[in-house]
Amino acid sequence: MPESVPPHGDPGPQELVMTLLGTYVSPRESRRVWSGGLVGVLAGLGFSDGAARIALARLARRDLLARHKAGRLVHYSLTRRTIALLEDGDRRIFSLGRREREVGQWTVLWQSIPESRRQARERLVRRLRFLGFGPVQDGTWIAPHDREAEVLALLAELDVAEHAGLMLGKPSAGLDVRRFAARAWNLDGLAARYDAFVRDFGGYSGDLPDAEAFQVRTWLTHTFRAFPSLDPELPVGLVPAPPSRAAAVELFHDLYQALAPAAQRHFDEVTEK
Repeated sequence: MPESVPPHGDPGPQELVMTLLGTYVSPRESRRVWSGGLVGVLAGLGFSDGAARIALARLARRDLLARHKAGRLVHYSLTRRTIALLEDGDRRIFSLGRREREVGQWTVLWQSIPESRRQARERLVRRLRFLGFGPVQDGTWIAPHDREAEVLALLAELDVAEHAGLMLGKPSAGLDVRRFAARAWNLDGLAARYDAFVRDFGGYSGDLPDAEAFQVRTWLTHTFRAFPSLDPELPVGLVPAPPSRAAAVELFHDLYQALAPAAQRHFDEVTEK
């Protein structure tokens, strides 16, 4: 498993860099990471030097990395935007599946952001998915929880509030919520991905050499990172939870902690200069 790409699609190098930054860079506010070390780490995960360097340059252009040059050495640090995104991601990733969601207010968002603001629209969609929203039809999204505060902050951040509407409410008890939910979220596919996660990582323990521990922990984290965008955490009183979710969540937290010392040693050894 560690020598190959995870089973659910090839991750882009930019996405994987974000996983690495969120997992291994501490303190986030001040640490600088040698660019050559990041290239080496990505090479060990299956990416060419060229692809790794292009990914780092593009992240810098997107204001997700700050570039620092001292002589011939280049280091990167996290920008405020990246730190905020990683902190938001931590809250979603580490709380996923940790408590039973009760039936309460749902959030409905509709937007008509013009083509001239396409980049803002794409960022909105990515963040909505990470908040557990699913698409109902063009421009209309729902989440099975009260996400008013997060959505208002997001609309303000992207400066698109004038193109959006927001409503809170509850689904009608007279309709089958499971059928409706299956149109907004791929629940069968989600269950299959939780099954695969348990199958792919269930055979590992915390007793691995540093380099292997780093690879396993990185793929573990990167794979689990996708679940908040796929799993709306529907209230179990309306829709049963995916059968393998509880096992996947427990496995993630156990391995993430068990592999941390060895994986961090490897990352620090390769990236510090």
